[in-house]
Amino acid sequence: MSSMTSSPRSLDDVTGLEPLRAKSGWIVALGAVYIVAGIIALGSVVLATVATVFVVGIMMVIAGVAEVINAFQIKTWGRFLLWLLLGALYIVAGFITFENPLLAAAILTLFLGIALIASGIMRIVLAFSMQAVMPWIWVLLSGVITLLLGLVIVAHWPVSSLYILGLFLGIDLVLAGASWIGIGLGLKRHA
Repeated sequence: MSSMTSSPRSLDDVTGLEPLRAKSGWIVALGAVYIVAGIIALGSVVLATVATVFVVGIMMVIAGVAEVINAFQIKTWGRFLLWLLLGALYIVAGFITFENPLLAAAILTLFLGIALIASGIMRIVLAFSMQAVMPWIWVLLSGVITLLLGLVIVAHWPVSSLYILGLFLGIDLVLAGASWIGIGLGLKRHA
């Protein structure tokens, strides 16, 4: 028969925050690095856009190689050729991205603008369908902002493709850095 009188566990033991508290200074430092990188990206949005496109190109090549490797795991010829073709297309698209990053940025920016428009419309429709049962105004506001952002990107396309991806990267890095700093300081404060 086991004893039910075990030592009381602290909230840190249950949530697993104690190891993070010991690293809170590093978490704050990581946040500061993110913010500095974000400010650099915002200072040169065209260069940040090109860097973003290169990362997308690298991911496409990696995905293509994975698809080709996966093709050789398939037993039937039809599926093998389909996977092989898909992998080859990814690899070719990745290398085209390296070859002409500004064209790739233009295509990615257009897709981003269209995706934001579609997302904004769907959020607006969702908000009006939630009207009777939930607080829907925040979903509506989010949908309107997303729709307007997508419309601005598409209206200024292809010129917007020079700076939009870099601008989004810079803003994301600054916000991520601020959140890491907030988490680090919060861990330190509640130690």
